[in-house]
Amino acid sequence: QLQLVESGGGLVQAGGSLRLSCAASGRTFSSGALAWFRQGPGKELEFVAGLSFEDTNTYYSASVKGRFTISRDNAKTTVYLQMNSLKPEDTALYYCATRASRLVVTAARSFDYWGQGTQVTVSL
Repeated sequence: QLQLVESGGGLVQAGGSLRLSCAASGRTFSSGALAWFRQGPGKELEFVAGLSFEDTNTYYSASVKGRFTISRDNAKTTVYLQMNSLKPEDTALYYCATRASRLVVTAARSFDYWGQGTQVTVSL
């Protein structure tokens, strides 16, 4: 059974950076796709970034494109979300999630396994 564990969240000032990690336990990320989602206070769950484990394509929401970078290690044990130029509106609980299909989609309901989330808080 695949389990996902997020880490790396914290409190930073606007303009700062954080790197989130999503580690697989039970098995490695052998196939499919992984995406980061976030849910801010009083907001709906939203897609942030995603990648396929079978190609080099990455995908980003318009709100984070150019600031965030999703990547994976060669062993497919960890996926990262490098978050630069953070803004207060980036404050949210960040989740990583996976699906069996290699096609990255933005709908949370399409993802089968979810981590517990890691909190990112960006202050002014």
